[in-house]
Amino acid sequence: MDRWAGSLSTVPGNSVTQYFEHYSSGVRLCFPRNKPITKMVLVVAHLLLASVMFFSIGSAEMSSKVGVCYGQLGNNLPSPQESVELMIKSLKATRVKIYDANPKILKALKNIDIQVSIMVPNEIINNISLSSQTLSDQWVRTNVLPYLPGTKIRYLLVGNEILSLPDKSIWPNLVPAMRKIRKSLKTLGARKIKVGTPSAMDVLQSSFPPSNGTFRSDISESVMRPMLHFLNRTKSFFFVDAYTFFPWSSDPKNIHLDYALLESTNITYTDPVTKLTYTNLFDQMLDAVVFAMKRLGYPDIRIFIAETGWPNGGDYDQIGANIYNAATYNRNIVKKLTAKPAIGTPARPGWVLPSFIFALYNENQKPGPGTERHFGLLYPNGSHVYEIDLSGNAPEKEYEPLPKPTNNEPYKGKIWCVAAKVANTTALSSALSYACSQGNKTCDPIQAGKPCSKPDSLVWKANYAFSSYWSQFRKLGGTCYFNGLAKQTIKDPSKSWILQVPKCDPLRYMPWMLGDLPLGDVDE
Repeated sequence: MDRWAGSLSTVPGNSVTQYFEHYSSGVRLCFPRNKPITKMVLVVAHLLLASVMFFSIGSAEMSSKVGVCYGQLGNNLPSPQESVELMIKSLKATRVKIYDANPKILKALKNIDIQVSIMVPNEIINNISLSSQTLSDQWVRTNVLPYLPGTKIRYLLVGNEILSLPDKSIWPNLVPAMRKIRKSLKTLGARKIKVGTPSAMDVLQSSFPPSNGTFRSDISESVMRPMLHFLNRTKSFFFVDAYTFFPWSSDPKNIHLDYALLESTNITYTDPVTKLTYTNLFDQMLDAVVFAMKRLGYPDIRIFIAETGWPNGGDYDQIGANIYNAATYNRNIVKKLTAKPAIGTPARPGWVLPSFIFALYNENQKPGPGTERHFGLLYPNGSHVYEIDLSGNAPEKEYEPLPKPTNNEPYKGKIWCVAAKVANTTALSSALSYACSQGNKTCDPIQAGKPCSKPDSLVWKANYAFSSYWSQFRKLGGTCYFNGLAKQTIKDPSKSWILQVPKCDPLRYMPWMLGDLPLGDVDE
């Protein structure tokens, strides 16, 4: 309920002025000190407040514009200048997030009407936290001040998904580093820049039902509570990376694809505690974060979608990663996030959700499974993977038809992990050594003098090692990638294998040959 401050105060520097201040909006109305404040005056005050709130909503609608994440892990990407032009003309983006403070990109964004988010790299968070304020000041002087005000830096993110890293030593230093960066910005005259840090959904210990949203016990009190205090005090955002693709692809039998794509018209879920009804997985995920923050005493911190998206391609064993689903999800999410008035979520109806779509390009040097290299809205040559307008203004009927999906069901055939045809010998040798050092007797049969040894072929040994490794670690998250030196194939190579090494009995030395993970092709 709207309330006004009950006591009168003087405005600094003016002994004849008194004011009332509205608690929730921070609006301050001043009146002459020598005149009584009547009921009529308060009615006028409320009318003025309504006017102010109207303009605030207009401003909020502007902030609901969808931006794009500009990753740079590719050896074939356009220049920063070309990329900025593509953001504006091809995607109509009004925000961009980069994962560092790249000078070339920040210069390319000068005098461009695009809000910018930059990032302090993970590697220096400990140093910033544990050293004097000088290091933080120096980082801001070097990476922020030279580009203001021409480049519209509005957000400064400290690290990326720090609380998902296995190195726990950095966790307690995250919030102190955020405080120091914030202090540097204030001291050096850049106080309008909001400081935060992106968190993956795995910061939650429980997310279902949404009302049971709870932060992990190993970070709840030690990291999340002081972080939320900082965000609340500085009026910043809780930045979250929310991908419906990952929970759906890990449990497609129990989560309907349309529910994950925001495409459902008749699938709903009602939270048994709050009785709130959900029509899509995205809202469920965000409200789990809302309730987790509320559980720690911070019910009103705004959420900023630091990343969301859907992969347009992937490996043979990655379900649902295709252009049709990617276009459907991203178009629907843009429609939701740019709606006027704002839609919000069931727990926060009408709240604006500023956001970034991941990513600008398909990045061919991103590590991990194939989906990691296929989140782009654009190909590296600048062409659309599929048509999309981040402003939300383009009618969908203007878009060209999408290719029908072919992998919305799990691939049922056999898959092999092999060395890529184009491979650096030194790098391939290192990858081979790594694979052989993992697991249980991963490479024993290809050692010198053993039945599967083929000393004159590095690729041969790499094929064996990669497949043996993958067969052991696939279910534990191991990938067939090895920094781009390996690939998946569905071409059965067994005849080629037996012909080249007749003594290497598949039944004895290559058990994966007969299962879902037989040894891969030999590319020389």
